[in-house]
Amino acid sequence: MNALYLFVAVLVPCVGGILTPLIPWKKRSHMLVYLECLVIANSILVWTLLLHRPAEIFTLVHFTGNLAIAFQLDGLGSIFAGLISFLWPLATLYAFEYMTKESHEKTFFMFYTITYGVTLGIALADNFLTMYCFYELLTLVTLPLVMHTLTREAILASRKYLYYSIGGAAFAFIGMIFVILYGETSDFMLGGVMNMARIAGGKNIFLLVYVLSFFGFGVKAAVCPFNSWLPQAGVAPTPVTALLHAVAVVKSGAFAIMRLTFYCFGADFLRGTWAQYLVMAAVLITIVYGSSMALKEMHLKRRLAYSTISNLSYILFGVVIMTPAGLAAALSHMLFHAFMKICSFFCAGAIMHQTERHYIHQLDGFGRKMPKVFFVFTVSALALMGVPGLCGFISKWNLADAAIASKNVLAYFGVGALLVSALLTAMYMLTIVIRAYFPKADFDYNTIADVKDPNWMMLLPLFVFVIGIVGFGICSIPVNELFGAVSHGSF
Repeated sequence: MNALYLFVAVLVPCVGGILTPLIPWKKRSHMLVYLECLVIANSILVWTLLLHRPAEIFTLVHFTGNLAIAFQLDGLGSIFAGLISFLWPLATLYAFEYMTKESHEKTFFMFYTITYGVTLGIALADNFLTMYCFYELLTLVTLPLVMHTLTREAILASRKYLYYSIGGAAFAFIGMIFVILYGETSDFMLGGVMNMARIAGGKNIFLLVYVLSFFGFGVKAAVCPFNSWLPQAGVAPTPVTALLHAVAVVKSGAFAIMRLTFYCFGADFLRGTWAQYLVMAAVLITIVYGSSMALKEMHLKRRLAYSTISNLSYILFGVVIMTPAGLAAALSHMLFHAFMKICSFFCAGAIMHQTERHYIHQLDGFGRKMPKVFFVFTVSALALMGVPGLCGFISKWNLADAAIASKNVLAYFGVGALLVSALLTAMYMLTIVIRAYFPKADFDYNTIADVKDPNWMMLLPLFVFVIGIVGFGICSIPVNELFGAVSHGSF
């Protein structure tokens, strides 16, 4: 296909979203059909591009030298774009039912749809400048979603999200400048683009720049100590938090760090340096910290948010191992965690939508009253724990295997961190499941007589995600082979 369609795939959701509040809809159903058709059509376009990948680069604007806004579709971008385009139509369908109890629907769906296009811009970026521009646009278009309810809590959360994102952007900007000035090309290339002749004598400066850029992009990936914005962002409507925590924002941070490590600075340049040990230590601390905080948190969505903090650093652990096996393992957890976490968040959203209950101690007996939702939630909980037969086990196994094969002493401690986190995950996820299915003997079910499963618009995405969780767990070999090909540059 013509590379122009890469830009079209980014543009269509942005323009379509902007038009949403401008069109005088006679019925709400007309707007919903328009939005769903829009995202489905764009997802079809993306998957057509994935199946017939254009070899050339599409340059939208060329400034000077190697500065340009350009798009390409390589192996790494294909994985992220495929994930985004598969999940977004399902998330949009889920949002239709959820937003019936929320105000300002047109504005919400405008920014929600634009976010789809902006996230694709990150996935399809050909160079650091393009990725950085869309990365910053992502902050701007998701900020109104975080503050959608306009409550005091939402405004404070959005302010914190903005401050953290701006700070992270400043550090990432330093990395971009160094890559542009000292790179042999501005295009992403597996193995890195840095000109080693220019680096001679200043290696520690470049390592420092890498660390600053890592933590800059790590703000959105919720690396310690820059992760406190993420639990607070849970005040947003669940369709927003699910995409924030599973796909759009946090995965964009992890994806940008993959680009930074393997496609800009180069893993060979970084491996074995103090910079690798520093960022790996931060990642391991985050893994254990996120799981520990999730265990003590009693608010349902905030518990899942802390779980996200931990699992994002699973992905980053694979990245900072800085081997092809580590990158492949990181990609596997990026994909599988997206299914597991969006599934659990949507279950939480269904509970809140149906009952207005937000805390774990309020969920006693819900397993009988909401059997479909809690069946799905239980499967996602078991997958997050790493139970064999489900996709979470596969990605955690890949991470541990890559860590051991790297022969990095600190990576061995990383395996221990994964085991500790798995134990804590079992505790904080099964607590919810057990309360739902096995309340106290004297529990009165009449107190939750009004509780029931939601309609098909919420349930259909949940069961699609469950099929993905089980399917990837049983048939993981082709997917792992694909990730291996991407990490070696053969796809």
